[in-house]
Amino acid sequence: MTNKNQYIFETRLTTKLLKIMKKILKIATALVLFGAIFTANAQKNYILDAKTSFAVAGTSTLHDWEMKSGSKQGTAGLTVTDNKLTAINSLKINLLAETLKSEKTKMDKIAYETLKTDKNKSITYVLKSAEKVNDNTWNLTGTYTIAGVSKDHKTEVKTSVTNGIVNIQGSDKITFKEFGMKSPTAMLGTIKTGEDLTIKFNLNFK
Repeated sequence: MTNKNQYIFETRLTTKLLKIMKKILKIATALVLFGAIFTANAQKNYILDAKTSFAVAGTSTLHDWEMKSGSKQGTAGLTVTDNKLTAINSLKINLLAETLKSEKTKMDKIAYETLKTDKNKSITYVLKSAEKVNDNTWNLTGTYTIAGVSKDHKTEVKTSVTNGIVNIQGSDKITFKEFGMKSPTAMLGTIKTGEDLTIKFNLNFK
């Protein structure tokens, strides 16, 4: 091989090696960027904070009523991207039934008897699936267990993200009967509770 041919060969080889190195560099850069994006969008585990609240509301022949709880037992696997909730991967709530309080001790006692709290200490919710409607609205399908009976419910919720806190709020319509409970009465049956109940929740996950 002449010096000229040797030079041409080495030049071509160098050019090919440079092209290969550039491709490798592009792939490596892409992998790094992908890793950074994946990390930024990865699911995080959240717990309920102090501003969370739960309530159960209903009616009676005497007046409407509401029982509230400040229970904070709950976890969620959530993904937040650009300060917006982009995935609800898991959500579990455990509400100690006897943390629900009204303004009347007698009413609380009747409610706990109805909820069978001697055998069923908690009201629980476990998410089965989540479908995004828009940036601030989701349809959740999950299982409520109340008074020892489990039923699936579909719930529309509103969401927001503020300073890293994910807020999820909404309500569910249920009945005493579907959870194997009898609507309670008082005053020898002269006061009767309506069959329908509304579960209201305002969840703050941090």
